[in-house]
Amino acid sequence: MVNDPAWPRARAWLEGEGLDSPVGSVSVLGVPLNASISPGRCDLAPEAVREAMRRLSTYDVEHGTDVRRLRAVDLGDLDVDRARPEDALEPVVRAMGGAVPGFEATVLLGGDNGVTRPGLRGMAEALGLELAQTGLLTLDAHLDVRHTEDGLHNGNPVRALLEDGLPGANVVQIGIASWANSAEYATYARGRGVRVVTRRQAASFAETVRRELEALAGRVQAVYVDVDVDVLDRAFAPACPGARPGGVMPWELADAVWECGRHSSVRVIDIVEVDPSRDANDVTTLVAGQCLLAFCSGLTERLA
Repeated sequence: MVNDPAWPRARAWLEGEGLDSPVGSVSVLGVPLNASISPGRCDLAPEAVREAMRRLSTYDVEHGTDVRRLRAVDLGDLDVDRARPEDALEPVVRAMGGAVPGFEATVLLGGDNGVTRPGLRGMAEALGLELAQTGLLTLDAHLDVRHTEDGLHNGNPVRALLEDGLPGANVVQIGIASWANSAEYATYARGRGVRVVTRRQAASFAETVRRELEALAGRVQAVYVDVDVDVLDRAFAPACPGARPGGVMPWELADAVWECGRHSSVRVIDIVEVDPSRDANDVTTLVAGQCLLAFCSGLTERLA
């Protein structure tokens, strides 16, 4: 690649190359959990996303923001790629104790959606909060409330958190897709008080996220955002086995994630369900990298 000092690369920023007098800091932690219903290689995603950021700049032209105004600290990857979600809980929670305090926000690079349960519980413990004091906002095509009797996986982190004690009223799920869920699980989620917003109901995706996040923040002390990249239209997410036609567009997701970065209640975000072994022309890993940058652009706006 051409080395142009006037075109700073996001990978270099992630490796510590920033501007003087940063407005704040963000930590990035890879959690390559890989226990999906659909066998794959989500464990490859953290490094694939980092590598894709060599092809992305640090400048958000839409908002006039350079993310180098934030200090980025990449904490590397946890050794959980062969762990069951149950066994990953303790190491993820422990790592969050070093990834959350002292930073304005934390980005978790999954891994599959099983990251969300230990991620949220780790956030709560790191901030000294009870689960009931935290909120979960998911950008996802799926409800993720499959039964847990046969163990944990990427299809049941929300149900597992509800069973852990997270109140259903503290959960908002946006982008839920037809033909990607079941009547039984939709009834369960709504019966537990979960706020379910379908893709059609979220026609103005970023505005819906902004509005729902504001309402959720009024009920909790900290919000965890789960970005399941399969909320995208399948044309833009070939590396996401769960993506379906009719999902959101990449620019809609970027705008929504920017809103999450800008909101003071959001302390942790995960980016999950990318399987680089299924990608086409790196399109999905590039979108995941753009999500990380869009969140940090919003965070910069929050702190400036």
